[in-house]
Amino acid sequence: MKALVVVAHPVSTSLTRAAADRAVTGLESAGHEVTLLDLYAEGFAPAMSHDERVAYHSETPLISSDAIRAAELVRASQILVFAYPTWWSDAPAIMRGFFERVFIPSVAFELDPGADKVKPIMDHVSHLVGISTYGSPWTYVKVMHDNGRRMITRALRMCTGRRTKSTWLGLYHIDDADDAVLTAFLERVENTMAGLS
Repeated sequence: MKALVVVAHPVSTSLTRAAADRAVTGLESAGHEVTLLDLYAEGFAPAMSHDERVAYHSETPLISSDAIRAAELVRASQILVFAYPTWWSDAPAIMRGFFERVFIPSVAFELDPGADKVKPIMDHVSHLVGISTYGSPWTYVKVMHDNGRRMITRALRMCTGRRTKSTWLGLYHIDDADDAVLTAFLERVENTMAGLS
């Protein structure tokens, strides 16, 4: 299968980037064809432009080259992996912008004009994976509703269908994590991705 790993962290030596790289290693060891899309390195624009919003409900809603390329990668992938740090109880702006600019009508869903319902069109996706680090403990994250996780495992899953599996790999309270904890997390990421079929 083809897998797309989308990573969002401005520092190339970050734990988030290391986790994304280990996800790639695990997926490749399982025989998947993997593309890594580093949003910061690519200079992906986080904000939807005026022209994109005007085109949103048109016959050709994708008008910017970075969004067009990302949409092509999404359409070709059966496994979607998102790696990012959780800041302010959510994904970074660049990751949210990826969702807003790429998962649009004709890519992720269609709108039924008669019923005002969303019809999912990403039924080619078999697995959604989220990988995130948190400065807060798990109990605090749960109280704050973990918006990034909900975006991936609930909202995006509505565009892929009920049979799509989801996996969440989170490392909580990283400010107090020692090297052994960080190493164990990276190993868990790689081993989990190696087990995806």
